[in-house]
Amino acid sequence: MDILTEALSSMRTGQPASVRTEGRAPWGLRLPPVAGAGFHVVLYGTCWLVPLEEGAAPIALSPGDVVFLRDGRGHALADRPDTPAVPERPDQFRPSLPIGTVSIGGDGPRTSLLCGNYHLDQARPHPLVRQLPEIVHLQTRHGRHPELSAAVQLLGAELENPRLGSTGIVPALIDSLLLYILRAWLEEQSPAGAAGWAAALGDAAVAPALTAIHEAPSTAWTVESLAGRAGLSRAAFARRFTSLVGEPPMAYLTRWRMTTAARLLRESEAPLTTVAARTGYGSEYAFAKAFKREFGLAPGGYRREARAAAA
Repeated sequence: MDILTEALSSMRTGQPASVRTEGRAPWGLRLPPVAGAGFHVVLYGTCWLVPLEEGAAPIALSPGDVVFLRDGRGHALADRPDTPAVPERPDQFRPSLPIGTVSIGGDGPRTSLLCGNYHLDQARPHPLVRQLPEIVHLQTRHGRHPELSAAVQLLGAELENPRLGSTGIVPALIDSLLLYILRAWLEEQSPAGAAGWAAALGDAAVAPALTAIHEAPSTAWTVESLAGRAGLSRAAFARRFTSLVGEPPMAYLTRWRMTTAARLLRESEAPLTTVAARTGYGSEYAFAKAFKREFGLAPGGYRREARAAAA
């Protein structure tokens, strides 16, 4: 079971949106908050990411750098931290294949970025994503994160010189980039000082329990049965799980069951009895009661709203 893929899939509500940003100094672009998570990839040149919160330090970005903004907060991009940033104007956008381009600035040194956002459900973020820093900054130069670096280089090549197939390749690469970003961040954490999910996914006791929950949410798991798989006492396992995952084992089990149920309701035509059985509930009534307590909507109403929003 690939818990990282499952966690992200549980939050996705649509395909990523992206645009290529071409800036020539002096330039500054103010970007509003987005629903989901934002990202930037520096393809060529250098620039600065300027947080809008008072006292937050600007971040210098170089070729190959990747930035992930966990909650899609507003921010600015500029050739220098003190360059005034202005909102994007419609006349700066140029439709082109495989994605559109925004051009801004004067006639100085050029910077090229891929900018966009992933449509993630921030109302119910998975704990793995919730524990990320607000801004994740990854550098791929000097052999760091070779897979992420390769994805960035492939994106840059397709955007610089679009060819046959680019309109299919670029969206697929952008979609995969999210997994590469989170994998790189998790691997970047020091094994000795890792905490939270960075430690949980490699923990000899917690990781098998998480895998069991994800693989078989319909199983009647108890703290005792999960502790048995981990080779720990009930109390020791519960403390360790709660410390790393951020919530007790049974709370996480319920969360994952409800997350799985919501995906089935959004993405399939499975009847409620089937959804209930696949998420560990003995009856449709018990499932509906638990689902409404978690989401504030009956399963049927949730399915209708999700379908309407996707239409």
